[in-house]
Amino acid sequence: MSLPVMPLSRFIALSLPSASASRQAKGNRRGLAGWLALSVAILTAPFVFSHPSVAAESPQVKTGHSIASLITASDTVDAHSRLHIALRLQLQNGWHTYWQNPGDAGDPPAITIKADGALQGSTQTIQWPVPQRIPDSSLMSYAYTGDVILPLELPLQSADQKSDKVNITAHANWLVCEHVCVPEEADLALTLSKGTPAPSAQAPLFEQTLQHMAVSSPYTATFSSNGILQLTGKDLSPTSVSDAWFMPEQQGKIAEAAAQKPIIRNGSVTLHLKPTADFSALPSLSGIVVLKDKADTERALQVKANPGTVTDTSENTRTASAGFMRQILFAFIGGLILNLMPCVFPILAMKALAVTRLGHAARQEQILSAACYAGGVIGSFTLLGATMMAARLTGSAAGWGFQFQSPLFVGMICWLLFSMALNLLGVFSFSAVSINSAPHTHHSVWNDILTGVLAVVVASPCTAPFMGVAIAGALSGPPIAGLTVFAALGFGLALPYLLIAIFPSCARMLPRPGAWMIYLRQFLAFPLLASCVWLLWVATLEGGASIVALLGSGMVLLGVAAWVYGLAQTHQNTLSDRKRFALHGLALLALLGALSLLPVLRQQAAAPSSTQGMTLPEGVEAFSTTRLQTLHDSGKGVFVDMTAAWCITCLVNERVALDVPEVREAFKTQNVTLLRGDWTTHDAAITAFLRQHGRDGVPFYLFIPANGAPITLPQVLTPGLVIKTISSTR
Repeated sequence: MSLPVMPLSRFIALSLPSASASRQAKGNRRGLAGWLALSVAILTAPFVFSHPSVAAESPQVKTGHSIASLITASDTVDAHSRLHIALRLQLQNGWHTYWQNPGDAGDPPAITIKADGALQGSTQTIQWPVPQRIPDSSLMSYAYTGDVILPLELPLQSADQKSDKVNITAHANWLVCEHVCVPEEADLALTLSKGTPAPSAQAPLFEQTLQHMAVSSPYTATFSSNGILQLTGKDLSPTSVSDAWFMPEQQGKIAEAAAQKPIIRNGSVTLHLKPTADFSALPSLSGIVVLKDKADTERALQVKANPGTVTDTSENTRTASAGFMRQILFAFIGGLILNLMPCVFPILAMKALAVTRLGHAARQEQILSAACYAGGVIGSFTLLGATMMAARLTGSAAGWGFQFQSPLFVGMICWLLFSMALNLLGVFSFSAVSINSAPHTHHSVWNDILTGVLAVVVASPCTAPFMGVAIAGALSGPPIAGLTVFAALGFGLALPYLLIAIFPSCARMLPRPGAWMIYLRQFLAFPLLASCVWLLWVATLEGGASIVALLGSGMVLLGVAAWVYGLAQTHQNTLSDRKRFALHGLALLALLGALSLLPVLRQQAAAPSSTQGMTLPEGVEAFSTTRLQTLHDSGKGVFVDMTAAWCITCLVNERVALDVPEVREAFKTQNVTLLRGDWTTHDAAITAFLRQHGRDGVPFYLFIPANGAPITLPQVLTPGLVIKTISSTR
């Protein structure tokens, strides 16, 4: 500031006429110099403090819970090097934002950066630092807290030769969470000069972030289809590594919150991940493995594991073998209990009559009948499991009972059960159970096989205790192991029938056939008709009210076909060939008329339904992951009920153990909210939630207390069990 003042003062001094005048003007000169200095400072201040060469950080944008800005590692830039640029988020204490894989909940930040002027370019690719793991109840998040630097590299090329300025603009959006989650966004801009790059004042922030980036792994990484990830290398040992964990780049491939059980040996580190259903189809597994030594120093390695054979230790082999045997045991017990589940009640009509007739038949016929029935059951369960596995490989989110999510399938089963009911009532004779009252009619092998097939078809909406864990394990493991688990499930369902055939003493204890069988057979038709009413209701929820007219019309036509065919059977000895042929033709026409409705039913099933799903009783809320997180963050306990209209076990549990006054009062007293998820039609959010908790079907019940670990309840509930569970953490 003194440089322009001094020449001016000298000029004024030389122009004055005398020394006395000089002394007299001395004070005036000092005042004039001060005013000149102040004027120059005011005029030059805007140029000094806004010069683009020091603008390596954009103006800060304050959002609700963050301060966002754009920073660069250099004050100047040229076209011969990439510009290191970053989104800087200064978060409030207690708040966090997310990694590229947010974990079980959340959303990663996104930014679009563009440059124009002397140089141009664009980028959206964030170079992600290593995140923190933030567990919350049964969920796991991968996130950042505090002062967050998310770096990018901006490639540039020459553009406007007349300009020496580079204008950079960016739009960023991110999610910040504490007890609640808030989406935020900002538009950012800065200007740099074209020139040889030189470090900016923000360069140290880039250097610090570089220290938190994962480095390429020097170790060989392999993973198996059942979720074992292994690193092998000479310097890996219990001395150099005390703990390890894996964070996958892709969301939803493993249960993020599950313990990974690291096993550290000389030359290897093995992590036991809990895979989701489509894990085995991954071509590779990428992510970050963090190795911690005994001094608590962490080393983050970027790995890309290839599928292969994991060199497992004997301990791992025993663990895997024990887990597989437990799945088989659970499947067998589940299949055994499935005989008592409500969804199998319609089949008891056929089984009761067949078993009674079998009790006093020839032993060879007993064994053959039981073997054929067991073959039908086991084969159908195995085929159903293979179908689900194939659907998973093609990217479909198929779960247990998935076929009942189709109104077309529900309608066809409704027609089948209606036809069986007409058969049991004696309208016609053409099924696994004949209307002929004679106990020793010729036995049909195909009748027993088809009975077993039908038992599996009708049983598939149900999940007995232990089945959920077994099915989830079967779908996430190797195909051969999975099919073995499904076969064990079928063996459990078929076992009671097999025992009667194998042990003659059991068969002789059954009552002798007689006239009572006719009345029992007719009486057992009514559970089948009740099942038809239930299936009509399910189809209405899935396909809309108009689907009832189609299914009802089909049932009328099937009834006509059965009645006419029954007339031909009853009077076959008195009717002429022409009349018998005419009756058979009329029955066939009625049957074809019913079948002609299938394309219309299929079209109706494919159309979006306007129904609102299952009606929720008072005090019950619809499930969503957002609502679950909000309730849990507010300090409330949450009881999650995953159900479906076609799941009879679910409906029984709701009527008996959940939607009853004493349990509702307990929910209110314990400050617990009941969230009900309707899986009647396919719901991707519910499917993802089930897989996160190791399940592939409904019912599924999970209690998440306000404080403490989640509690998974069995598939069969009682009011006392529910009340005890929600009261145990108070």
